[in-house]
Formats: sequence, C-alpha cells, structure tokens
Amino acid sequence: MRFDSIIIGGGVAGLSCAIRCAEAGLKTAVIAAGQSALHFSSGSIDLLSQLPDGTRVSQPFAAFDALREQSPGHPYSLLGKDTVFEALQWYQAMMATCGVQLQAQPDMSNHLRLTPMGTFRPTWLSQQTVHPFPLTAPAQGLSRIALITLEGFRDFQPQLAADNLRRLPAFDGVEIHTDAITLPGFDTMLRNPCEFRSIDISRVLRDTAKLHEFAKALIQQVGQADLVVLPAIFGNGDGAATLKLLEGLTGCRICELPTMPPSLLGIRLEEAMKTHFQALGGLLLKGDEVTGGEFKDGRLQRIYTKHHQDMPLVANQFLIASGSFFSRGLHADRNQIQEPVFGLEMADIPDRSHWYQREFFGPGSHPYLKMGVVCNQHLQPAINGQTIGNLYCAGALLAHYDPVTEGCGSGVAISTGYFAAEQMIAAIRTNPGTADETNEQTKRVFL
Repeated sequence: MRFDSIIIGGGVAGLSCAIRCAEAGLKTAVIAAGQSALHFSSGSIDLLSQLPDGTRVSQPFAAFDALREQSPGHPYSLLGKDTVFEALQWYQAMMATCGVQLQAQPDMSNHLRLTPMGTFRPTWLSQQTVHPFPLTAPAQGLSRIALITLEGFRDFQPQLAADNLRRLPAFDGVEIHTDAITLPGFDTMLRNPCEFRSIDISRVLRDTAKLHEFAKALIQQVGQADLVVLPAIFGNGDGAATLKLLEGLTGCRICELPTMPPSLLGIRLEEAMKTHFQALGGLLLKGDEVTGGEFKDGRLQRIYTKHHQDMPLVANQFLIASGSFFSRGLHADRNQIQEPVFGLEMADIPDRSHWYQREFFGPGSHPYLKMGVVCNQHLQPAINGQTIGNLYCAGALLAHYDPVTEGCGSGVAISTGYFAAEQMIAAIRTNPGTADETNEQTKRVFL
C-alpha cells in the first residue's frame, strides 16, 4: 500500500499531523497500536506552566525567550514562538469544526482547572464544559460550590476534593457542599463495580428520562450554588450538549472535571480528531504496530507492520509519534533507553543512577522524563549519525523537555505534529513525483 504520508501513532501529536496533511489533500494513513494517552488525560491543553529552573509561568508565550535560554533543545525552542502560536490557533479552530470548543483566556494567560483531588493545575485551553478558575483568584465570584457524584461511583470522591479545597486560603469564605445522588436504574451496574465507570454511566444518561431524573435529584440535593461540579460522565461526542441541557433543566451553572481513567474529556478529544481525520479521507489502521523499516540513502523507503507482515507500506514522508514509555514509544532496560522501532539516536544518560531523583515527589524534575529522540531543527532524527530526510518526530518521543513538571505535554504534541505536517506538505508539493516513483519501484520488487 502506498501513501503520500504515513503517521506512526494515534495520539494528539500523530492525529494533529495526520489531520493537517489530510486537509492539504495528502493521501494519509495513521497506524495506531492501541489506546492513546488521551484516555488518561484531563482533556485540557497545557502549553507551559513552569520553566526548567522552577519559575512559574502565567503568560506562556511571554516566557518563550527565557525558555530558549534555559533549554535550547526544548521542542518549543526549536520551533519558535510564532510556529507554536500558529499551531495552537489552528488546533483550536479545527476542533471547533468538530464540535469541541476549546477556550483560552482573553489575555492569553493560563487558567486553573480543578482536579478530582480538589487541587488546581494550570492549563491554557479547556473544553467549554470545564470551569476556567482565574490563576490569581480562583474563588472569584463564588460563595457556594457543590461537589456532586453518583452513589457507588468510585472515580470521584467529593469529600476528599472538598477537604483539599478548604485548605486553600482563597476558599476561606466559600461554602463547599458535597453529596451523592442515587438514581433508579443503576442497581444492576452497582452489582459489578468494574462496570460502574464514567463511560458506562454516560450510556445510561443518554436516556432522556434518566437525565430528567438526574436533573430532579440535583435540584433537590444541591439547592442554591454558584457552581455545581460533576465528574465527566456525560458522553463522548455529545457531552457538551448534554451538560447544556442539564443546565437548562436545573438552572445551575455546571462544570465537569476529569475522573480517574477512562477520562471522557480526553476520549472526547480523541474521538473528535479521529472522526474528522476519516471524514477528510484519511485511513486509520487500528490495532496495528510498526515492526521496522528499510532505509536507503538517508531516506525511509518502506515500513512493515505486525498485521501486514511482508506487505510493505510505502510513503513519500513519514512521522513517528509513538509516545513515551507509557505507550511503548520508548523502551527501557536496566542500562539503557531505546527507540524500539527504528533505533533512532537518543539523548541518553548512561549511568542509571542519574535517571531519577531520590525523592519521587521531590520539587525538581526526574531526568528520565527528558530522555527521548534527538532531532535537528526540522524535527528530523538520525541513525548512526545520518539524518533521515523524510522522517520526522513529534510529541512525547522527543527529548529535552519534561511534559509533567513544565506543564507542556499537549502543547508540544500539537505544535510538533503541526510543524512536521507543514514540512511534509511542502516536501511533497516541491517534489510530487517522488512517491509515485518509489511506489513503482516497490511494485517491481514485490510483484
């Protein structure tokens, strides 16, 4: 099979690149091995919340110059502020066409999102159903908050969240109410706690009658509140519409927060992106895994996958966005960390004792989080010192940044995926015959 572009990885970075390529008319395929990290994510887009030296960031784009000085190899430093801004603007507009509204602060600053633990995390874009708490005064305009769950739902404990909120000085004068709603119809699910998860509850609440019962119980148990916080249990694609209907039924201002996995807010992003990619004519190869590739003269000629075995997939341009350790994009044994598909050159730390801090929850970053594939300014990797001219890297696979401590995981994924796509598009438009010539050569070899 032959394509203009092949994307290895079905997470935020891979899908961003694939959608941009498909928008430009490229025949594009995505090889997705399994669930992406979006199933475990908040569904918000983190841009930059902390510099490598520990300085807190309120205005992400204003901090890019300092970031470049402290970390010249950071993906943002390679791309530059203008490219990152362009990529995020594109992503926000693209997701709006998919029905997912992502909102930023008017002054381009970070805002806070509430976590299931009752703590706050800074982020840059949040879905319209997530309340954007102000960075400096999170309790502004709030005198009474209600944290509500469903009886028997284990993935959100409102009492724990409330206890942590009450410890914050900003919430000294705020009344925080907690409760659990019991609804008929959930009895069968409660017999099997493993099935009483957010995605299962969302299927039940698609029933209009059940949603009206939920609204009635909410009115009775909440009373008056400036903000009602619910776990994200209201559907993948239609969650925002369901929340709006519930607000109309109750008269409450409602926001949702991500639960323990599976996270419907993250799944909402993934499903919207995959649906949009396929609507653009893209091919999604689910459950397949790349096992290797063939290189010639500094170019990737073809790749092989577990399902297609000896049938190669051929393309003009390739992107690998296979993720980090969680999604097996990076592999660690006792003495080294490797990129397992192609053996790309890594930013490695030879001495294992320097991979981590002694304190797991210490104030600094664990060094292993900044390990990954080393790329040039075009995000092209190398093998044995030779740059691969038609292969790009994006997302968590990249070296020299810490997505957790620096709060930039989604922003790096989107901007590097977008940047790689723009280069792939330009390369194909400059030399459109290359893919056809390669495909003809492949047919002569394999037929």
